Amino acid sequence: MKRNFINFSITILLAILLSLFLPWWSVMVAAFLTSIFLSLKKSAVFFVPFLAIAILWMLHAFYLSNGNDFILAKKIAVLLPLNGNASLLILVTGIIGGIAAGFSGVFGKQCLKILNK
Repeated sequence: MKRNFINFSITILLAILLSLFLPWWSVMVAAFLTSIFLSLKKSAVFFVPFLAIAILWMLHAFYLSNGNDFILAKKIAVLLPLNGNASLLILVTGIIGGIAAGFSGVFGKQCLKILNK
């Protein structure tokens, strides 16, 4: 459990740091690196990076949308089949980022297994 929390925290910190210099896919690099250096077991390899980045992206999307009273988020939600629901758009944003990070974490674990052989 402690290892999961450490991986969760470092994934978020590394994602924030890398996002200053890299585009959106920097969260995948953060999840990949933390999965190599702090390997997890079983399903935690996917779910810890997934939750870390999903929470990070949802908080960041909420922070940005709150600054303009969710006007842009509502307009984007109209373009997507979300019926103008800005909260649902923020949730979808988090899920997309989480899936990208989760798969990257699994890839990091698989690369570590290959390198250990």
